[in-house]
Amino acid sequence: MTEWERRQGRTVHAVLYGMLAASTLLAVLVEPGGAPGVLATLGLAALTAVWMLGLVTLRPAGGFGPVTAWVHYAGMTVLFGLLLWRSTLFGLFAWTGYVQAGWLPGRGRYAGVAITAFLVASTYVGGFRNINAGTLPLYVVFGLAGTGIGGAFLFFNRRLGEQNDRQRTMLAELTEANARLETALEENAGLHAQLLAQAREAGALDERARMAREIHDTLAQGFTGIVAQLEAALQNPDRWERYARQAQALARENLTEARRSVQALRPGPLEQALLPEAIGRMTGRWTASCGVPVSVETTGEPCPLHPDVEVALFRVAQEALTNVAKHAGATRVGLTLSYLDDLVLLDVRDDGVGFVPDRASGGGFGLSSMRQRMLRVAGGLSVESAPGEGTAVNATAPAIPAGEGTR
Repeated sequence: MTEWERRQGRTVHAVLYGMLAASTLLAVLVEPGGAPGVLATLGLAALTAVWMLGLVTLRPAGGFGPVTAWVHYAGMTVLFGLLLWRSTLFGLFAWTGYVQAGWLPGRGRYAGVAITAFLVASTYVGGFRNINAGTLPLYVVFGLAGTGIGGAFLFFNRRLGEQNDRQRTMLAELTEANARLETALEENAGLHAQLLAQAREAGALDERARMAREIHDTLAQGFTGIVAQLEAALQNPDRWERYARQAQALARENLTEARRSVQALRPGPLEQALLPEAIGRMTGRWTASCGVPVSVETTGEPCPLHPDVEVALFRVAQEALTNVAKHAGATRVGLTLSYLDDLVLLDVRDDGVGFVPDRASGGGFGLSSMRQRMLRVAGGLSVESAPGEGTAVNATAPAIPAGEGTR
């Protein structure tokens, strides 16, 4: 029960007892009827006050039960009738019957309104003692009018109460929904912060992986070529200057590519050339450095691809040749770049010593780096090899035209 409802209840009780006291005082002063009459009037008023005190004022906080409500109103009907029989001035108190009829359950309220209306109507014709054939029609008219007016007020008051109950229910639901929303917002804020932290961590890990791949594809491969030139210079002292100049050129090129990798730029060979031309130039330098001939073949119609796709295929070709130089002991290499409708295929084959892919695929960063590069562009990588039978590296990537996003 709200504070407003408690105040309303106290006001109703004050009105009940106040109207009873005022009616009793007027009846005693205006129509005393001698000492016996005064005592009878005071006795009935006291009995009425006790009845209301026991069944209204001191009732449990939960309100009336249906039976208690009917018992209370039945008793009040009898007391109203006796008081009005004593004096029509109790009509002032009888008006409170409309309020008390509202405590009856269901449609019983309208029956209580009708009873109250006809009790009050008796005061308009001079009391129950004055109802006769002449005053009966007037009594009935006043009773019906009171019933209609009281019923209308009861109906609209009931509808207003139902509306208030709905508003209170909606307010309670809204309050609960707001509480759930606040809880959800707090949880979302925590999740958002967690996601931001995870995104920052993932970004840092992704950047570390990118730098590791770029360093492997530039510095490591460049150093491999430099070491090969220096070893050739040691083995051919009379031609050391040629090999030294080649090592110097490789070192400068490697430094340039390392800087481009740090700045997340495309490899230099891809800046001003299509992928087949860039791979052709790269294989030419590789052959000059390692002395192993490479046959390069392009099938299909070459076209500009998305930068990420071209970089991935270029680096895979570069890494595959580096592995040939380091491990294969090959005498020749074949590289094929095939442009299909929606795919680009890169095949690098050598006639070297070969290996067992299942044993080597998880151990070297080179193969792992190639696979990661192709996965980043929705492509794939496979390695076919066996001891003594050479190695074939096959890479596939979607043929995404330049200017479109990766899938």
